[in-house]
Amino acid sequence: MHPILFELGPLKVYSYGLMVALGFIAATYLVRLEASRQDINPQKLVNLVFVLTISGILGARILYIFQNLNLYIKNPWEIVMLHKGGLSFYGGFILATICAIVFLKRQHLSVLKVFDLVAPYLALAQAIGRIGCLLNGCCYGKPTDSLFSLYFPGEKFARYPVQIYASLSLLSMFIILRTFQAKQWRRTKILGQTFLLYCLLYAISRFFMEYLRGDTSPILANLTIHQLISIGIIVISAGCLWKKMTKK
Repeated sequence: MHPILFELGPLKVYSYGLMVALGFIAATYLVRLEASRQDINPQKLVNLVFVLTISGILGARILYIFQNLNLYIKNPWEIVMLHKGGLSFYGGFILATICAIVFLKRQHLSVLKVFDLVAPYLALAQAIGRIGCLLNGCCYGKPTDSLFSLYFPGEKFARYPVQIYASLSLLSMFIILRTFQAKQWRRTKILGQTFLLYCLLYAISRFFMEYLRGDTSPILANLTIHQLISIGIIVISAGCLWKKMTKK
């Protein structure tokens, strides 16, 4: 675990922030290339990625604070300490989706077409960001004596390497989505399918990953807030995807 990768005088380079930034840079670069191929103004999509990043971090932080309200009531100054981690993806996903729709409509761009274009690279950015979680020590797994486990500094027991599982899952999603995306663009002009597939795959992965995480607690029917949100997304995205894929 290396929360601080290195120091340059008074400047500290935090692993979590660096990995999030690298995910943003990689997604921005690839989205820009794909935009040119799809005859969409690349600069508008670069601006969109910026909007997604800012609103995503803000929404993810708000949900995380809500989940840990007692901690932040006692230590309000830690609200702005993002370098320690503390982002809850679904909060960012919801706020970023709303902000993206508003931005795209103002730019007179097709919401579904852009969502389809961006979806694979969102998964890639998340895969890179999860490496930051591992280095930072956040989003950790439950204790285990499994062969596939990690020891964190200061602990006498091993934990599930959930951050690695999540990163590999998201990387697999990126490959699946890019493959699906290429086939769909050749075969049909029905929009929204790649984005819906992203929502479905991520929700399924997140639902089962929650059983291995040690930093979340059940709130209803022995399910965490992320699992409850995942169920809703699975039902909606699967239904919409099925409807679109069977549309003649």
